[in-house]
Amino acid sequence: QLQAYGGGLVQAGGSLRLSCAASGGTFSRNAMGWFRQAPGKEREFVAGIAGFAITTAYADSVKGRFTISRDSAKKTVSLQMNNLKPEDTAVYYCAGRDSTPVRTTASEYAYWGQGTQVTVSS
Repeated sequence: QLQAYGGGLVQAGGSLRLSCAASGGTFSRNAMGWFRQAPGKEREFVAGIAGFAITTAYADSVKGRFTISRDSAKKTVSLQMNNLKPEDTAVYYCAGRDSTPVRTTASEYAYWGQGTQVTVSS
C-alpha cells in the first residue's frame, strides 16, 4: 500500500517535496516511480528510482529541477521539486513495481498511491 503526501499550492519558481510511504511487503528491491496527470491529459512519467537506488530516470521536462530519492529504512520515496512551473500542475501519483529495474511506463507499475495535488500559480 502506498500513501502519497506533500502536495499543495506554490508560486512559480517555488519548491515542494512530495513523499510516499509504503507499507507491507518488500521495499528496498522494488523500483518506485512518480507519475502525474493534468486535467484532460494522460498520465505521464515524471521520475523513477530502481530498487537499491541503483539508477534513476527522469522525464526531460523535469530534468535538473526534480530529484527522486528513497529511504529504505523508512520505506519512503520522495520527489524534491524545485523551480516549479505552471505546467507542473497536476495530480502526482507514486507507484511501485514488483521488480528492481526502473521503468517509465505506467503499465509496468503494479501498485499506486491515491495521488496528491500540486498546483503552481504563475
